[in-house]
Parts: sequence; C-alpha cells; structure tokens
Amino acid sequence: MATIVTNDLDYLATRLHARRSRMAEAERLDALCAFRTVPDLGRAVRPEWDSQTAVNFQRRLLQDLVREFSFCLRHLDGAGRQLVGWMQARFQIENFKVLLRGLLNHTPFEVVQEHLVPLPRELTLDAQALLDAETLDSFIQHLPAGWPLKQFQAAVAAQRDEPQAFFLEAALDAGYFQELLVRIERLSASERELIGPLARQQVEMFHLMLVVRGKFNHGLTAESLSSLLVPGSGAAAARFKAMLAAPDVSTAAKLSLGHAFDELAALHTTGEVATPPDPAILEALGGRRFLRLANGAFRRSHMGLAAVVGYLEIRRVEVANLITLSEGIRTGVSTEKVRARLIPRTDLEAVYV
Repeated sequence: MATIVTNDLDYLATRLHARRSRMAEAERLDALCAFRTVPDLGRAVRPEWDSQTAVNFQRRLLQDLVREFSFCLRHLDGAGRQLVGWMQARFQIENFKVLLRGLLNHTPFEVVQEHLVPLPRELTLDAQALLDAETLDSFIQHLPAGWPLKQFQAAVAAQRDEPQAFFLEAALDAGYFQELLVRIERLSASERELIGPLARQQVEMFHLMLVVRGKFNHGLTAESLSSLLVPGSGAAAARFKAMLAAPDVSTAAKLSLGHAFDELAALHTTGEVATPPDPAILEALGGRRFLRLANGAFRRSHMGLAAVVGYLEIRRVEVANLITLSEGIRTGVSTEKVRARLIPRTDLEAVYV
C-alpha cells in the first residue's frame, strides 16, 4: 500500500510541475496587466471562460482553485491528505465570514450569494439558514465542530453586547491556524521542515495584523486580542504578547522582522515624527515572504508532499493577483498602479518603520 501511495504522489507532483509552468507569473502576469476589460482578461487566463463581470471572473478563479485542491486530495493519503483537506477547508471559513458580515449588516441573500466560493459537497453549508439566523447563537448552531467553532463561540461570548465583525472573523482564523499547526505536527520531520515555515509565517502575519488593525485601527484592547493567540505557535506567542504591548505600529512591526517579513527599510522621519507604516504595505511584505517560502518548498521537495503544499499556496497567490487585476479593471485603476499592487509588490522600496 505504501508503494502505491508513493507512486501516486510522484504522479501528482509531476502533474503539478507541469501546471506550474502555465501559471500567471512574472512576464505572463505582467502581460495580463495590459488588458482593460474583464472579458478579455478572462479569455487570456482561460480561453473557454466567458466572464462578463469581475464578480463572475473572480468566482471562476476561486472555483478553479478549489477544484485543484480536490484533484490533489484524490492522490494523497494519511497525514498529507488531512493537511491538504484542512487547507481546502479555509475556503469554507471564508464563506462563513461572508455570511457573518451579511448577517450583521442585514444584507439580502441574493447579494451575499454572489460572494460565496462554490465548494465540494463535503464542505457545503446551509447558507440560507446561516443568513436567516436571528442571533449569533443561532448562527453558531450551523457551524461544523472543530477549533474554528470553539474560537468563534468564545469570541461571541466575549462580545455579546457589541459584536464586531473584525474580532469574530479573526476568531475563525485563529481556530483555522490552530488546527493547521496540529495537522502539520503529524507529518514526518522532513515534511515539517519545509511546510512548517509556511504555516508559521501565516501565524506571524495573523498576530501582527491583529495588533495593527485590531488594536490601532479598531481600538480593541490588548486583553481582548490576547484571547486570539494561536495556541501551539511557539515563539510567535511571545512575540504576539510583546506586539500587543507596543506603543505604536512601527514598534510592533519591528518585532516581526525576520518572522512575518524579511526586511524593512530604515526608519524614516518627517521632522521629529516617525511615519507609521501602512498596514497594506506590511501585508504586501508578508505576501512577498510567503511566496518566497512557498517557492522554496516547491523546489526543495520536488516530488514530495511539500511540493504539493507549495504549489497550492503559489496558486493561491496567483489567484489573489488575478483578482487584483480584475478589480483594477472594474474600478478603472491605471495599469501602473495595478502592477504595483501585485505580489510580489514592486513599490516597496520606501517602507518606513
């Protein structure tokens, strides 16, 4: 049986290496920036697509990515299948977030439905029932068991009087990352060596943005945000506590250097006042590091599980870039500005912390 699984993984990795060569990256991605209508962009990405709107194009992109996860799962077994299956479940959590915002904002179902990612049968949910829930406690009843549910229940209990979408959504993410780390620990040592850094970098960015957006943008207390710490994240937990105590965004960002992103420019000042870093720039720096780690896992593993995980994460970045392109077309943003927002970003020379 072990030989069959190994051969199946070899076949899968071979297929993914071939698919990688067709991705919208580097020169091809740059060429796609020249398209100024969504239908033209859609046909350039997939000739068989007939995408008339940005929403339809983005929905097709995400549906295609979910199918890639399903394709990979058919060729995996054991702990590797459990890990990739959980990575696919992240799309279900994103749907929960969309429905949660719809519930809190009283958005009509037909509007919310357009923004839901189509999922395989095992990840489908009763979207109408979730949106029709009269209370958050009723909403909870429709969530599957697991760490995201437990974290969400605790967040609802903590914010029963004035629930904030940011805090509740972050609780779902904290639960996702907690389970992700648990499943990575079940892998072999050689697989953990390549896949572990990808998960740790995501956790580091999650903790940093909890501080940057949660504390400094939304005004949440350090005490409330500390409840969203991802258990099992090792040294990242100590950094998160230090960031929560930081007096400003710049100080918090410096603590993440080498963990959430690779480099930051020297401190910039205007007169006597330091310019705080833009949260979007920090996220772009995190995206750059994440892509580097995913590429490293894909190359170094070559025919192993880490090649599969690296490929899927690179594909996720590709989809994010194509969504950025379609949004740029929809909103009339110039080609130069769209290029500057792609991962890896090209306008990060002046990053001030």
